[in-house]
Amino acid sequence: MARVLVVDDESSVGKIVATALERDGHSVTRVDGGRGAVAALDQGGIELVVTDLRMPDVDGLAVLKKARGLSPPIDVILMTAHGTAESAVAAMKAGAADYLLKPFAIDELRLRVRRLAEQHQVAAAAERLARRLTPRIVAESARMQEVVAAARRVAPTAATVLLLGETGTGKSQLARFIHFTSTRAAAPLVEVHCAALPETLLESELFGHEKGAFTGAAERKRGHLAAAEGGTLFLDEIGEVTLSTQVKLLRFLQDREFVPVGSTQARKVDVRVIAATNRDLAEAVRTGAFREDLYYRLNVFSLESPPLRERLQDVGPLTDAFLDARGLPPAKLTTQARRWLLEQPWPGNVRELENALERALILSGEEEIEPRHLGPLGRADSGKGAGDAGLVLDVLGEGFAFDAFVVDLVHAAIEKCGGNKAAAARRLGVTRRRLYTMLQSRGASVDEEEGGD
Repeated sequence: MARVLVVDDESSVGKIVATALERDGHSVTRVDGGRGAVAALDQGGIELVVTDLRMPDVDGLAVLKKARGLSPPIDVILMTAHGTAESAVAAMKAGAADYLLKPFAIDELRLRVRRLAEQHQVAAAAERLARRLTPRIVAESARMQEVVAAARRVAPTAATVLLLGETGTGKSQLARFIHFTSTRAAAPLVEVHCAALPETLLESELFGHEKGAFTGAAERKRGHLAAAEGGTLFLDEIGEVTLSTQVKLLRFLQDREFVPVGSTQARKVDVRVIAATNRDLAEAVRTGAFREDLYYRLNVFSLESPPLRERLQDVGPLTDAFLDARGLPPAKLTTQARRWLLEQPWPGNVRELENALERALILSGEEEIEPRHLGPLGRADSGKGAGDAGLVLDVLGEGFAFDAFVVDLVHAAIEKCGGNKAAAARRLGVTRRRLYTMLQSRGASVDEEEGGD
């Protein structure tokens, strides 16, 4: 059902239309002229307009222009007793969804309104699904904001996109973002990891095969290209594809058709291609490892996902997004841990950051995440001191045989810090409470007031 605005300067006609639509379950607002229609549209909440064309104050074309200029634009059905070819053409060119000549059967109007309402429901459901599936791209840094803006621009087009960047920079997430913000969002997104499949299997997976095409082909198989009909095929690690498969991909990109393995009949599909690689394809072309013609077919619109070391401004927001996805507050990480994250080169990029955080959640348990939890290079006191000792304590555990070693290690740290237990705990990469626990659980005495913070 839809929220419908009925507009007609003849009140009797407007009442008949409104009553019929209300009986079908639509929520109807009725006004007696174009000025009232414009005011109603300004108030919002309208999904469909049924309006007369010829009205004395503001005519139906003006109402149509107003409705189509809103965001999102509203569909309009125009009614008129002055049906000429010229007015019909003008209305449709102006963006009318439909056109009815008076007198018309009220059931015909009801049918057309119902069809548009159903289309709106399908579109709304697809939009909700796309919003739910569209990955959130963290882009606080200017560099990443440029990438996301470019992705938004190319998404509604049919252009082939080539995603470049180091491993772990989020190329797969960027491909999903492009698909789910495109007009193909309701259609399939099929992802193929080219490097994970041997050549013979990759060809069969992409293009499908006929029954008996090769040993083990007991039945006909639909390939990924056919499965992506109307949607997007994402070819990850395209730089690893062999030359023979490259030839077949080139044919598809040129003609939008392919031949399944074991078949002689070409098949056409409507599929948008997004490819990604961490290799320098231009260099691969120079060495002969990648076809130049395929490279240019893929490189219609390229986007380079920057390494994390060049977008450190995003480390904090990426960390918060990671924690939020697990129902944890930003305060789960200490200030020292956040500082440590910003000091790392992150050669594995976003993927390495996520792995470090995942590991830290396991090691920290109910405690706050500190530098010692984040990796073997973790350091307390802004990267200085003996933070690795905290990892040693994790390995030794509470019941380890070398209890005396643990006690000596803690006392040595306290002595080195002039009796300041808080400083000793930071130097060891543990909390002060854990430092006390490590001593008390091993029978060693400890004065919690000894040494200032």
